[in-house]
Parts: sequence; structure tokens; C-alpha cells
Amino acid sequence: MASDYELLARWADSDAAAGNQLFGRYFDGLFRFFATKVDDEVDDLVQGTLLDCVKYRSRLGQADDFKAYLYKIARHRLYRHFGAKARSGDVDFGVSSVIDLGSSPSSIIAQREEERRLLVALRGLPVELQILLELHYWETMTIEHAANVLEMPVGTAKSRLRRAKRLLRERLSGLPSEGPDQALDELVTKSRLANRGA
Repeated sequence: MASDYELLARWADSDAAAGNQLFGRYFDGLFRFFATKVDDEVDDLVQGTLLDCVKYRSRLGQADDFKAYLYKIARHRLYRHFGAKARSGDVDFGVSSVIDLGSSPSSIIAQREEERRLLVALRGLPVELQILLELHYWETMTIEHAANVLEMPVGTAKSRLRRAKRLLRERLSGLPSEGPDQALDELVTKSRLANRGA
């Protein structure tokens, strides 16, 4: 089976089948990444991310993990999307939540109330913390790769992940705000959102 790197190189050389194969590998995860944060333009954001992946492939040599490279591009595209819509210009993604940036919790469609509550809670976190949680739980990234995506030191990513888990617990009534992560882990990883686009 061709590696992601091989498929990207072939796609850059106009091999559409390789591009389709790469798209198939990452579409669901990228779709979920954007759909949990924006109400529209999700398909455009996914396609733009993959096209940027080809456009900036010369930077891939600096990346030790293709998936982290791809999600770093997705994060930059998401931030540009929100920046273009922000009235005040600069957005602090370490403070502003998706809800602060104009995505309404009422627009969330989920088949189960538990999933809807989870998405509302995630959207209420600062965007940076939401991304960190989703990379950890749904993309099963190591803390090192998640730190790479968010362009922060590993130690910072670890402490922010702890903070993100605490804030998410607080937003999800019925979960203890402190203690083992078991209840939170089960809620997030067993959600069907973990296995499909939101």
C-alpha cells in the first residue's frame, strides 16, 4: 500500500487517482474537524486543506508525521476562515470559542442528545483547546504530534490538554470536574462522532 507521502507526490505529478486515494483516507477526519467548528463551507474547507497540502508540499520535509502536517494546514485554514469573518480583526484562539466566533450551538444536528451536548460543550471551549481535545480523542494523536499541529511546546500542550479536559467536564453536567478521565474518555471516544463526520 502506498504511503501518504507517495500518494501526495503522485498527486502533485497530476495523478488524480492518487489524489482521490489520499482524499479518501482523510476526508472523514477532516470533515469532522471542520464540522464541529463551523456551520457552513465545511466541504470547501476540507477541499482547500487538501489542495494546500499539495501547494505547500515542499514544507513536508520538515514534518515527521503526515497526519500532523495535514491537520496543521487544516488549523491554519480554520483560523483564516474565522479571521475573515471576525469584525474586530485579530482573534485570540486561546481565548475565543467557536460560539464566540459566531457558530451557534442551536445549529448543531446530532442524532442523539448526548452527542448534541458534547458538541455544544466542545464549541464552548477556546478553539485551541477544542482542537487539542479532538486531536487527542478522535484523531488519536500523540501529545507530541498535537503540539506540532498547534505549534506549541510539548509541555504546554500537556498542561492545556489537562485544562481542556477539566473545562469540558464542567460543561458536561453529570461528570465530575476532577478525578479520573474514565467517564470523559468513554463519552467522547464512544460517541458515534468519533467514527463519522459530525
